[in-house]
Amino acid sequence: MNGFLAGLCVAVLPLLAAGFWLGRRTARPENLGGLGTPVEHATFETLHTASLAAPPLRAGLTGETARKSARRLRTLLGTDALCLTDQDTVLAWDGLGEHHRTEIMERLGNPLETGRGEAFRLKCDEPDCSLRWAVVAPLTVDDRVHGALVACAPRESAVLVRAAGEVARWVSVQLELADLDQSRTRLIEAEIKALRAQISPHFIFNSLAVIASFVRTDPERARELLLEFADFTRYSFRRHGDFTTLADELHAIDHYLALVRARFGDRLSVTLQIAPEVLPVALPFLCLQPLVENAVKHGLEGKTDKSHISITAQDAGAEALVVIEDNGTGMDPDRLRRILAGEVSPSGGIGLSNVDDRLRQVYGDEYGLVIETAVGAGMKITARLPKYQPGVHSAGPLPRE
Repeated sequence: MNGFLAGLCVAVLPLLAAGFWLGRRTARPENLGGLGTPVEHATFETLHTASLAAPPLRAGLTGETARKSARRLRTLLGTDALCLTDQDTVLAWDGLGEHHRTEIMERLGNPLETGRGEAFRLKCDEPDCSLRWAVVAPLTVDDRVHGALVACAPRESAVLVRAAGEVARWVSVQLELADLDQSRTRLIEAEIKALRAQISPHFIFNSLAVIASFVRTDPERARELLLEFADFTRYSFRRHGDFTTLADELHAIDHYLALVRARFGDRLSVTLQIAPEVLPVALPFLCLQPLVENAVKHGLEGKTDKSHISITAQDAGAEALVVIEDNGTGMDPDRLRRILAGEVSPSGGIGLSNVDDRLRQVYGDEYGLVIETAVGAGMKITARLPKYQPGVHSAGPLPRE
């Protein structure tokens, strides 16, 4: 789909450049300073104008995004006026003749219903109004009409009809990309909710049982553990932001391990080696804790002797390298591959596949988890986290209540 959208953009923009900007530039030659031909300048200005109009539209079709992009779109077409509408109202008007708002909305019924463009003569009693003709081009995403682009001009023009249709198709591509971005965000949010649902019962029941065991024998210890429990669950169920910092995630892991140590005593030892320079790195929320929980589960399950977990976070140039390793029971590699592929559900619902999917969605397929394991040989999980990734920004520290 991304290839199709890119191809559509490539096909549309040169047509606009050659059709309108070339016509306007050859009709009104300017001093180009000897740098490039009129066609090259027309193409550059068209692409530049389109690039300025695109970012607002990538947020969807709203009053604010329509207002920010309408002037750029009118410049692309070279018309006296242009408006963007949704199904019910004019979202933004740029140029002359804003008193035609009501008339235009009354004439949009058929284009919005059928998704087909049309042109019509404007009725106007204003002596100073030069607008006499309107061209309507519907804005569609996945065969659904979201609104319309309407270009107004002093006279009828077949070229304007074609150009308005091409610009509307380009706007529709931006809206489709916005819809894909929103779908991706909803998917990430759904996966975080699923991860919480997987972790919470397993963690809550065991933690409360541990705290209850200390209530009579060591009330102060029970109080400390209850605070650890409260801090961890508060972090896990926070409502702001899809991303956090490595420092905050490790702090939550520390609360989690305090409760695990209370449960298993000296059967579990943990070593942490964290480079201070990677602590501010942003990463997907609840990304590392499930990996530590997995290490606890496979490090202690079926074993009677002591288990060890090491957590390291190193500076690797443009990336932070996080490694979580245990000396537990390990896993059959074929079963692990099926879990990561979503073919089977992991016992206990620890969420390895959830974390792997989210890392790939945020950073790309090359940033999926690297897992080394075998039956009886423990497990080593490596996660590479880019220090900078467009769109990945921590929402800041969790506010205290």
